[in-house]
Amino acid sequence: MALSLSPPGRKGRLQIRKLLEFGRDPLNFLLHFSRESGDLGYLGALGVHFYLFNHPDLIEYVLVTNNRNFIKDRGLRIRSLRKIFGNGLLTSEGEFWIRQRRLAQPAFHREKIATYGEVMVESTERMIDNWRPGEMRDIHQDMMHLTLEIVVKTLFGARTFFEKQDVAEAIEVISRYFSSQSAYILPLSFLPTPGQIRLWRAIKKLDGIIHQIIRGRRESGNEHDDLLSLLLEAQDDDGSRMTDQQLRDEVMTLFLAGHETTALSLSWTWYLLGLHPDIEIKLVTELKEALNGRSATVADLPRLGYLEMVVKEAMRLYPPAWIIGREALQGFEINGYYIPGGAQVSMSPWLMHRDQRYFDQPEEFRPERWASEQIKQLPKYAYFPFGGGPRLCIGNSFALMESKLILATIAQKFHLDLVPNQTVSALASITLRPKNGIKVIVR
Repeated sequence: MALSLSPPGRKGRLQIRKLLEFGRDPLNFLLHFSRESGDLGYLGALGVHFYLFNHPDLIEYVLVTNNRNFIKDRGLRIRSLRKIFGNGLLTSEGEFWIRQRRLAQPAFHREKIATYGEVMVESTERMIDNWRPGEMRDIHQDMMHLTLEIVVKTLFGARTFFEKQDVAEAIEVISRYFSSQSAYILPLSFLPTPGQIRLWRAIKKLDGIIHQIIRGRRESGNEHDDLLSLLLEAQDDDGSRMTDQQLRDEVMTLFLAGHETTALSLSWTWYLLGLHPDIEIKLVTELKEALNGRSATVADLPRLGYLEMVVKEAMRLYPPAWIIGREALQGFEINGYYIPGGAQVSMSPWLMHRDQRYFDQPEEFRPERWASEQIKQLPKYAYFPFGGGPRLCIGNSFALMESKLILATIAQKFHLDLVPNQTVSALASITLRPKNGIKVIVR
């Protein structure tokens, strides 16, 4: 049988319009496109081949089986990310990425990240000490500020001082930039538009803070028990260490990606619990029986099975990394089609996690599904909120531990009522954000 270049999808004069539709509303576009094209969809535009892989076996082929044939896609999204993260683990490739991953890995060993559990719980307790029953709060903003404080303490140490509000404002500018279409329009990404100027200023502000901390740490020579110290001390097989620029890129990646993704996971969890008070009651009951009012610790987490199911189910419905892109280095054959070298391949956890072939009533928030027989038979890449293969998110264990400890700490002491009549919608930026926040009443 002859191999076809074009799986089911969009071709011809409609292709540009379809790409613009993706830019305006990517989540709905993916949903409708996958229904039309099935497991493997195609969209050709301006000489570039775009493919949507929407089956666990196809996703595993890209991320694991044949991962050496794929690099991070070189589309405008990644080009724009490189303005911020430089050549860090999120954006680098090849031997350089392998070296950086090897150098950074010891900082994320399970035994090491477990030592940060106390910081996570203490920071959360300090935050909710200022909450007052009956007040309205934006829980998304609260989770962003909390996880920022935690990443500052675990990355830089408690003795590092800078204006956190400046950092929070810079991060907000960067996030808003990537939620606008200007981030993905080539001419606008180089012109000094107001949005670009705000982005450049935000990056410059964060750069200044990070370089100042790195320089101060090198000059002091004092020992610190934090992630930055582990990165500073890391040595390759030949004895070489990271340069200041490499440190900057890795620290920026951990600084931004390390706090926002966890904050988003928690924000969406609170939203879902607000919609399902019966599930919240089950969670609180487990916490009361296991902890009896005391602070949660890392040692408690293996016994909190329902807590884990709640976190996993929230990340199924609202994975912070809603899409993953790769570019094929060489052409390959799959499912009866030939995919050319240079093709852009997209895989969407948001889409895959809603596939009714693998999840019964996929739009429903049902933590108990993670104890079902159906889930035990789940193909590995039907659920992949942290990616997979060699490029599995290096901070996945850190993020899961942080989410569980924060959720357990707050849920023991407060109930959060969703403010009525608000519209909560998902905004597909770099990450999956609540477009206008999530307003709650603290009880």
